[in-house]
Order: sequence, then C-alpha cells, then structure tokens
Amino acid sequence: MRVLILQFIKGSQSYGELEAIKQLADISESQTGRIELRQCGLGFTRRDDAHRTEHLEAAARAMDMAAAEIRSGEWDMVILDEINYAAKFGLISEDDVLSLLDARPEAVHLVLTGRDAPGPIVERADLVTEMRLVKHPFQQGIPAQKGIEF
Repeated sequence: MRVLILQFIKGSQSYGELEAIKQLADISESQTGRIELRQCGLGFTRRDDAHRTEHLEAAARAMDMAAAEIRSGEWDMVILDEINYAAKFGLISEDDVLSLLDARPEAVHLVLTGRDAPGPIVERADLVTEMRLVKHPFQQGIPAQKGIEF
C-alpha cells in the first residue's frame, strides 16, 4: 500500500518512529509500496501560551495538507497521527476533522490517532480502538526517556 503519515503534534525532533519508517520505506519501495512520514507539528515541549499562534498555524497547514493528500489519489492510506490531540487542545476544530472524513474518497483508508477522540468523530468512524493510560512516568516528574518516548 501507499501510506502517508502526517504527524499533527510532533515535529522538529528525532523520534524512534522516524528511524523505523526509514527502514520500512526501504522495504516497501522494493516491493512497489510506499510509506512516507511528514512532521507537521511543533512538538509537545512547545505547547504553551507563548507559542499558541505558531501551533495554530502549524495545525492549519497540516489540515490543508491532509485535505489535499486525501483527495490526491496518491495514497491508499493516510494516517493523521495525533489529530485527536490537536482537536482536544483546540488547535483544530471537531468540524474540521469531520470535513476530512467527508472528503475521503471511498478507496482511501483514513486513520486518526490520539486519545480522547470527540464523540461525533467516534460515531462516524468504522473502527475505534481505545488505549487507556493507567500510569506514566511523566506523571511522577520523570522526563521523556531515550529509547522509550523518543
């Protein structure tokens, strides 16, 4: 399959999934598939009031890119990574996300990730899986750890 991953929150840092995608891209190209990952966000570490306008602008650009790529005919699957968080944090509207669902051609698989998906999005989805956080080191003041979070 031809797969595009757009990351709505992560950006400008090196994450483990970037290295994994590079390896998958090499494999998929040799098997006539294609996988691509684009970081569209500014990262969790800059999610504060001082950078809110920048986050809103980055999210708007990501939404424009998502809409264009979903309709482009280039992709069998488009994964909108952490888009549910972008909606939860008010960077994009729930209606914007629903508009992407409306724009999706039938042949394109659209995957939305991130916890706390709004109810109307859950209702519109064909498949919903929820991972529930029970405990996380960050809650105890332990910063992100190399090899675990990045």
